[in-house]
Amino acid sequence: MTPPPYYLEDLTPGMRFTTPPTLMTEEAIIRFGREFDPQPYHVDPEAARETFFGGLVASGWHTVAVMTAMNIRSQLQLAEGQIGMGVESVRFLQAVRPGDRIHLEMEILEVKPSESRRGWGIIKVLWTGMNQHGEAVLTLQPSILVRGRNCPDPVTPDPQDPEAA
Repeated sequence: MTPPPYYLEDLTPGMRFTTPPTLMTEEAIIRFGREFDPQPYHVDPEAARETFFGGLVASGWHTVAVMTAMNIRSQLQLAEGQIGMGVESVRFLQAVRPGDRIHLEMEILEVKPSESRRGWGIIKVLWTGMNQHGEAVLTLQPSILVRGRNCPDPVTPDPQDPEAA
């Protein structure tokens, strides 16, 4: 069952959300690596043994993508969905290996009304990817646009209006 969505007014700094773990399989690591980050330590278990990592590891971008999916499926359901504004920092702290079970911990750091969009606001969130040993493997800090409860109805932009974009 999907929880009701959060509006800007429902969110406060310090709120925390945690996801169930996701298993990082060798097959998924290799598939992502082949398509998006074809380096030996992401695509070839044999060749990976002779690299810095000493074995196959997930691309950091694969871990970010998995964490994004966990976030979207989490209890932090936002009205209008997750509208990303940017990411202040990404830190790859520890290699993710086949068999690791990664879960996502999210903490709301800041909530503020938008200065340019009436009825909207921006939240800053700290995401921490944790492995099955309780070790942080990755952190990132996205800023997300969030609809307020009393936001005027969205207006469909006029495709002929150059300022509508």
